[in-house]
Amino acid sequence: MSKTWFITGTSSGLGRELTEKLLARGDRVAATLRKTGALDHLLAQYGDRLWVEQLDVTDTRAVHEVVGRVFAQWGRIDVVVSNAGYAVFGAGEEADDDQIRHQIDTNLIGSIQVIRAALPHLRRQGGGRILQVSSEGGQTTYPNFSLYHATKWGIEGFVEAVAQEVAPFNIEFTLVEPGPAKTGFAGGLVTPPPMAVYDQTPAGDMRRALVDETFAILGDPVKMVREIMASVDRSPAPRRLALGSQAYDHIHAALTQRLDALEGQKSIALSTDVDS
Repeated sequence: MSKTWFITGTSSGLGRELTEKLLARGDRVAATLRKTGALDHLLAQYGDRLWVEQLDVTDTRAVHEVVGRVFAQWGRIDVVVSNAGYAVFGAGEEADDDQIRHQIDTNLIGSIQVIRAALPHLRRQGGGRILQVSSEGGQTTYPNFSLYHATKWGIEGFVEAVAQEVAPFNIEFTLVEPGPAKTGFAGGLVTPPPMAVYDQTPAGDMRRALVDETFAILGDPVKMVREIMASVDRSPAPRRLALGSQAYDHIHAALTQRLDALEGQKSIALSTDVDS
């Protein structure tokens, strides 16, 4: 049975690929993007099964207005996909205050507001599914992506808590965690002026790997979108969906390292309770 979707960040990358694949199989999509015109050919092809609206997720009032309007027009949204985002690429010290603020406003606060805007409508209709596009970077870290990681770790914590809050209303969440994929993501990086002091550090190594294109990118966005689409038919919803061998390997290694470190602190943790 066909579904109705609301998706942010549809002009490129996974959002664009997902929109195209959903329309091709017969679903309806309400697609938002910052720059109009990118989906004109799809509008011409699919007509009223595609609803397109300009939206900057950093505009909280606009987020709530657009979400409310699409629910009012279409009556029901089965799946909400919070996908809009980008990355500031540079050492944490290199970014200026505006870059820091905009990164957080887009990836973290923007995603929070999309979810908050959708919840009352999903609750009234008796439930639904929310897919929050995070990243393997919501559980792992790379040098030069410190600000990006701050937003992805932040949104994962938000989703984990909100999922518990709204479970009684039949609203389920999945955190989508793709690894590096051939989506053109690197082309959208915002890069602060580099500081020479980082040239011979892991941050400098990462910068050179991207510039020289020696950083491995193994993920296939078409296959990733296929799994995202399949995930909404699983019940209960998977809380996390790791996509790509790099995502699996990196997340597994990070979790193993963290669990080993925690086990090594067990005696310290147990020794700091109040005396019984």
